[in-house]
Amino acid sequence: MYKIIGLTGGIASGKTTVSDYLKKRGYVVLDADAYSKKTTAKNGPAIPAIIEAFGADIVSDAGELDRKKLGSIIFNDADKRRELNEIVHPLIRKMMNADEEKYIQKGHVFLDIPLLFENGLNERCDLVVTVFVDRDTQIKRLTARNDLTVEEAEARINSQMPLTEKVQKSDFRLDNNGTVEMLYEQIDRFTGDLESM
Repeated sequence: MYKIIGLTGGIASGKTTVSDYLKKRGYVVLDADAYSKKTTAKNGPAIPAIIEAFGADIVSDAGELDRKKLGSIIFNDADKRRELNEIVHPLIRKMMNADEEKYIQKGHVFLDIPLLFENGLNERCDLVVTVFVDRDTQIKRLTARNDLTVEEAEARINSQMPLTEKVQKSDFRLDNNGTVEMLYEQIDRFTGDLESM
């Protein structure tokens, strides 16, 4: 019985679309990005250490993290990115683990984690699903969605493990180069198989 399912992909590959659809279908999806936002929200547990590492001007007078400024630093500096991850990841893991314990009794739990393989968290999963698109589609979606230049989009994509590598390491893959309906069909097939495993 595959209880803990890792869900990953690359930036702008459509992982959120998959997560949202799984939730609509009644599955529990624990989203690492949502926990990350909680840790870095105003007065969040990660804020003091982030200020110490990146300087007081990374937070506005109102106490809000300047995410755009932080993004421009960490996506162009691997050491700074590592430093931020060392602050935030243990806090995210603690929150996710607590919720996982709570929901695992009821059935399958999907762990939506962008850096699943990069952080070795695939080892905790019974099964891993990767959502993938080709690189051109990824760049197109990212520049449109986040109002980035092609260079900025490429820096973000290059900061992650290549999607082709993630696909090779996965047990199941969802091709998101087509329409959303085609993606939903693949999810339906996968969840149908999951229930019979």
